[in-house]
Amino acid sequence: MITPSYCALMARYNAWQNRQLVTALDPVPAEEVVADRGAFFGSILGTLNHILWADQIWMSRFDERFAKPDGGIPESPRLCPDYSAWRDERASMDARMAEWAAGLSHEDLAGDVAWYSGAAERDVVKPRAFCISHMFNHQTHHRGQVHTMMTSAGFTGNTSDLFLIPEI
Repeated sequence: MITPSYCALMARYNAWQNRQLVTALDPVPAEEVVADRGAFFGSILGTLNHILWADQIWMSRFDERFAKPDGGIPESPRLCPDYSAWRDERASMDARMAEWAAGLSHEDLAGDVAWYSGAAERDVVKPRAFCISHMFNHQTHHRGQVHTMMTSAGFTGNTSDLFLIPEI
């Protein structure tokens, strides 16, 4: 289904997208980043926090070196108390995810992942490769929501086309 090189590319894409968000959001006043914009997770920061929380929860299922975050989906928008804390934690998480992806083998992508899903309120078992694909897709989905909130508020958005990712 997926390969280690695909995972490394998606981790690199994720980090690139997040760096672009930081560049676009750094000059935005703090009150604008936390303003409720009617999105599912409320604000730009709430949505960014949810993405980070989801990355943490998924990575804790894939690799025991990653700690499971506190709380569930309802608490995820409050993971980091402010934009500055999110920016620092996001950069750290992106570096750790890139390192994880760079070390994957085909065997690491095989088998199943089992967990209790608070969202589904039941135990779940799914193929590991499927879950990794979901994690990367989830990031992209919610970053699209952030992009919509940013452009609707008159802020500069970012380029999200995968084929435009800078070469290493």
